[in-house]
Amino acid sequence: MTHFQFWDDPYLAELDTTVLSVEGNAVILKETIAYAEAGGQESDLVKINDITALESTLDPEKRFITYILPENHGLQPGTSAHTEIDWIRRYRLMRLHFACELILILMNRHFGKKKEGEELLPEEIDHLGIEKVGAHMSEDKARIDFVLSENIETYFPMLLSEFKKIIDADVPIEKGYLNSEKRQRYWRIEGLATVPCGGTHVKSTSEVGYVNLRRKRANKGVERIYITLENP
Repeated sequence: MTHFQFWDDPYLAELDTTVLSVEGNAVILKETIAYAEAGGQESDLVKINDITALESTLDPEKRFITYILPENHGLQPGTSAHTEIDWIRRYRLMRLHFACELILILMNRHFGKKKEGEELLPEEIDHLGIEKVGAHMSEDKARIDFVLSENIETYFPMLLSEFKKIIDADVPIEKGYLNSEKRQRYWRIEGLATVPCGGTHVKSTSEVGYVNLRRKRANKGVERIYITLENP
């Protein structure tokens, strides 16, 4: 099983580790700082001994991440491996991931009529009166899709106002395990929400910064919100 160092310290951009196994171009490391796409968050760009990985795949049971390298990479089990991620990309992904989830929470809080200071439970996040049907976080933008028959832009002033309050409050973001054996993670803001999530997240809300929102009609009955960082 690979140790996911990006959960212990998502700010770590370089790591010396050891190759755990090699099957052709598929390499598994003993420890890794390089996130593989899951939960809508795209994979990190990673170099292993200065060789850029072509693809990163998370094992369904979250035991390891497989990195696909070019031919003739030269790595063998037990080989020392210096890994380095594209930190600028990672940091934008961290900020946009949290921004996306915060927009989801604010929409659920509005439609679910949760009282101020009443924390959302994990099982409530997607089921409070408005249905989320998709989300994706890339380096330059995030998107989240809702089942809604009206123009979602109507809610933008409310969303941006509430979002700004949380960012300005500079609230710490707690991270940990819901179930360590199954590697189920969460992030939590006291009084706001506890959200099941295995992504990489910043330490506090102020790091996310302000965002811009843009609406798109993704499909019949589906409204999409695009999220971009005001200061990327």
